[in-house]
Amino acid sequence: MKIATYNVNGVNGRLPVLLRWLAESQPDVAVLQELKAPQDKFPEAAVRDLGYDAIWHGQKSWNGVAMLSRVGEIHETRRGLPGDPDDTQSRYIEAAVNGILIGGLYMPNGNPRPGPKFEYKMTWFEKLIEHAAGLLESKLPVMLAGDFNVMPTERDVHKPERWLEDALFAPEVREAFFRLTGQGWTDALRTIHPDETIYTFFDYFRNAYARNAGLRIDHLLLSPALADRLVDAQVDRDVRGWEKTSDHAPVWIELADKPKLRSRA
Repeated sequence: MKIATYNVNGVNGRLPVLLRWLAESQPDVAVLQELKAPQDKFPEAAVRDLGYDAIWHGQKSWNGVAMLSRVGEIHETRRGLPGDPDDTQSRYIEAAVNGILIGGLYMPNGNPRPGPKFEYKMTWFEKLIEHAAGLLESKLPVMLAGDFNVMPTERDVHKPERWLEDALFAPEVREAFFRLTGQGWTDALRTIHPDETIYTFFDYFRNAYARNAGLRIDHLLLSPALADRLVDAQVDRDVRGWEKTSDHAPVWIELADKPKLRSRA
């Protein structure tokens, strides 16, 4: 089973890119972020023509998350994190698909730091950590996938010294990320590529893509039940080089149908 996450940076403005990627990469499930489309403007017909069912949580101008599936019905379990019914930003959607519970998320950017936007990011992060703990307690096969707007380590950012004051690399943000993974989540991409320089985002400015001057901010975190099924994790880096594309590249994992057999010592 192939599951992907992709910040599309405008689902309608970059619809040809999204459809081309879906047709070429053929993920079984795709989690999308930054739709930048109200609820009634999601291009449902276009993705259904490629064989995908869809659910989405839209928002005019900004934010927005969605989930696509070509391997069965999407059983939505929630939209929005628990604990803040007044949150107006569309950043979280959760559903069961083909036996896996998937939380699709778009973490707030948080800049400028300090300030209200950074405070909102940290509050949102704490709610995610609390909710994630409950997901793990369920013992179900669970995944958190999306744009976390966090570079966990210096290996995940080109020239880290330039990002020390940024909300994506702030010490308290990185500490929160490791509190999250410390619950028992596996960082799939880093597990497959433990020592590689591998990025998922390249700014539109300063020729960042061509210079491989990127960031790793899109993550797929796996519960123990799924970590034992991890076969591969990759970035579709070439998609970032397509015409009129997002500044993110899609990230995907491949899961075996059953847990991998462990070798006996």
